[in-house]
Amino acid sequence: MTSEPLDQLETRDAAALDGVLIAGGGIGGLATALALSKRGIASTVLERRWVFGDDGAGIQIGPNGTRILEQLGAAPFLRARAMTPDALRVLDAANASELATFPLGRWMASRHGAPYWVAHRRDVHSALYSAAEREPLITIKMGFGVGVVRDKEKRVFAQGPDGELVSGEALIAADGAWSALRLRTFGGGLPNFTGKTAARTVIPIDDVPEALHRTEVHLWLGPDVHVVHYPVSSGHAVAIVAIFNDTRIANDWSTPRDRSWIAARTQGFAPPLRDLLARPEQWRSWPLLALPKRPKFAVGRTALLGDAAHPVLPFLAQGGVMALEDAVVIANALAAHPGDPARAFKSYEKQRRARVGRVARASRMNGRIYHLAGPLAAARNYALARITPERFMGRFDWLYGWKPPGSA
Repeated sequence: MTSEPLDQLETRDAAALDGVLIAGGGIGGLATALALSKRGIASTVLERRWVFGDDGAGIQIGPNGTRILEQLGAAPFLRARAMTPDALRVLDAANASELATFPLGRWMASRHGAPYWVAHRRDVHSALYSAAEREPLITIKMGFGVGVVRDKEKRVFAQGPDGELVSGEALIAADGAWSALRLRTFGGGLPNFTGKTAARTVIPIDDVPEALHRTEVHLWLGPDVHVVHYPVSSGHAVAIVAIFNDTRIANDWSTPRDRSWIAARTQGFAPPLRDLLARPEQWRSWPLLALPKRPKFAVGRTALLGDAAHPVLPFLAQGGVMALEDAVVIANALAAHPGDPARAFKSYEKQRRARVGRVARASRMNGRIYHLAGPLAAARNYALARITPERFMGRFDWLYGWKPPGSA
């Protein structure tokens, strides 16, 4: 990132680009570009990497996300690679007893009019990227990490690491939880470590114990820990995520870990789960972070989107889907206020604050429930065993039934 002060940034030689600048070419950035194109708005995606990597593991996408992927034209590519799990199966990590099973699959699609998918994050990104490449209103500029932004004279100027300048009518920062642009313009403070670390991996289905070859989302609960796994890549692989209490902070989203790191944290697990977690040779870990206060989502002709605006803890599997929701709302707002991005972004902020706030609170609550111990865990297990599956899933109608304001 350049250290040149904003008030000294020279803008006369900036390359003028049509439409909206989007800082970040991840799921949120590409979805925003596609949503804008559906409204006839051009955009340029500024991605810091020269080549998109193969990072990430699994992602769960509820009906509130899959219906957006359909609208954006990314669903046909993804449909052949995603899986539609039949159920959510909840188990005790200590003894492998089944605590409850809740419907997904046909039940979810019938109730909400869109499926529940699990997929490799790489496949979701590839689906969005493939759709964006075919869209003439979208330009993707690789190797351009936005370091300095200036809102000046009805244009927004963005400077890359080599001093290159571009300008557009507005800028949307979709550069992730470690957003370089958030602190400088939008506030919110530096992310704080929550005391929990997540580890992820993907392994071939043939490496998974036979007893766990099920088209389900498995959720294992234990004191201060939980593990989730489900099939991805057309059923040829399984994505695994384990979240532990931890005192050490990993440096980034992708710190390498080996089997011994996992084994040291799984000694009290039931044999089937311990066996599964011992199969992968390599894991990647990252710290779970939270902002000390909520940033602004909009300042003038600039806005934050996705994890840059509201990093959500992963206990509700909604981080990526919130970025998809943001994308369609911000595109609708810009279309509703042509020529006035500042007004559009304020409308976007007003529409999204309560929604993402509720999701964040529900995610934190899920995390506390998942990681209970002793009598409180016993009470949780008793309640799970006695609630009807339909009643339990109905508690999430507010989440999965969401549609963009104004849609049918």
